[in-house]
Amino acid sequence: MDMEISHETNHKQHQTNQDSSNTGQPHESLYLVLPYLPLFELLAMAQVCKSFNNALKDDILPWLNIIVDENLQRSRISDEILVKIASKAMGRLRTLVLNNCDRITNDGVQTVVAMNPNIEKLHVPQCTNLTPEGVIQAVTTLNQHVATLKSLKINGIYNITKDHFQTLCMLIKSNEMQHKRFYPDTSRQDSIDVGICPKCDEVRMVFDCPLETCERKRTIGGCRGCKFCIVRCEECGKCVDEDDSEAACEDTLCLVCWIKQPKCGFCNKPYCNKHAYKQRVLPESSGFVCEACYSKIDEI
Repeated sequence: MDMEISHETNHKQHQTNQDSSNTGQPHESLYLVLPYLPLFELLAMAQVCKSFNNALKDDILPWLNIIVDENLQRSRISDEILVKIASKAMGRLRTLVLNNCDRITNDGVQTVVAMNPNIEKLHVPQCTNLTPEGVIQAVTTLNQHVATLKSLKINGIYNITKDHFQTLCMLIKSNEMQHKRFYPDTSRQDSIDVGICPKCDEVRMVFDCPLETCERKRTIGGCRGCKFCIVRCEECGKCVDEDDSEAACEDTLCLVCWIKQPKCGFCNKPYCNKHAYKQRVLPESSGFVCEACYSKIDEI
């Protein structure tokens, strides 16, 4: 009996030692998941434990598409941090998306594209520290290699002129005037996201009216233009008058979309879907109250 106990003890000890040797090693399935995680989660995982950090450090696939969105503290993304993150792709970065990163400069973007000649998507909208000349330099650098830049987004970068725009179109072989874009869908993967507005002659995002029977197309010389020249319904994107139906969020809605949306129980104004999260609910009420009316009730 003593021999049986001894044998069982040795077996348990062996199993414990074996489990200890595997402690801290991530499951192999983790490597299948990593390429699908957003950048925010990848950076957070790297701080969890040493084994996760090593797994991310040794795997290139999760870092081939760098997308900085609202989940990250974009104000903290500097040139130095960007270059450090991009270096994890080891020169094989395919997508660089920097949304509203106001600390990123021309030098930071140029360093990354020089290290990664196969970038196919370069999206830097609202990166206000970039200049048109810096963007042209980055696209020119990418053009020196076999890979072709397929998508460029630069809306919100200051002082882009028609000359800058035409140079970029030539570099990425784009004829953007042939493309139609309908507001409010700005997610299209066109070769370039801006165009020359036929109304004000400025380089901005240009939209077409989705309504084929729109009167403006016949009476006012067309309804293609930027949002500064043509007021559009926040929901369906068709042309509306400035004094058309106003939403609780101060966006403009056409009459059809205005009727469809649920209304505030006090001012009878709807929210557009983009700002529906601002709805306030009162106790024992089935409807909602807009922020403006809610603040008045709160004051009482």
